[in-house]
Amino acid sequence: MLTHYSKPSILVIDDDLDTLTLLRTLLSNGGFAVSTASCWSEITDRLNMAVNSRRAYDAIILDLMMPERSGFDVLNSLKIIMNNKVPPVIILSARYSTQDMVKASEMGATKYLVKPTKPDKLLETVHEVIKQHKM
Repeated sequence: MLTHYSKPSILVIDDDLDTLTLLRTLLSNGGFAVSTASCWSEITDRLNMAVNSRRAYDAIILDLMMPERSGFDVLNSLKIIMNNKVPPVIILSARYSTQDMVKASEMGATKYLVKPTKPDKLLETVHEVIKQHKM
């Protein structure tokens, strides 16, 4: 975890660059330090940097529909890459089936939001999962 002197750190994973820009702006304006990744190599780079620097992300926002590996594949890989120290994961996806929601929950996702999500709802959810994780 980051110290209480710094902004909470969020990793946003989505293959859509417009979505990444929008989320970076929203979250930065909401008081978060934001890193982004749009492909598998960027995801592993960001996660390895966090592990190696011992500066864990406070939360991860993850899209399910990714080109190289699905969000489910990424979710499955987090425990390995992050040495079982996975921060809360918020799924933010256009996929809204009950089956996907149940699967994400069973795989360890903390919350599941469906795109499009209102900005206030996303910020509220991020604050909520970080607060719950620190308890």
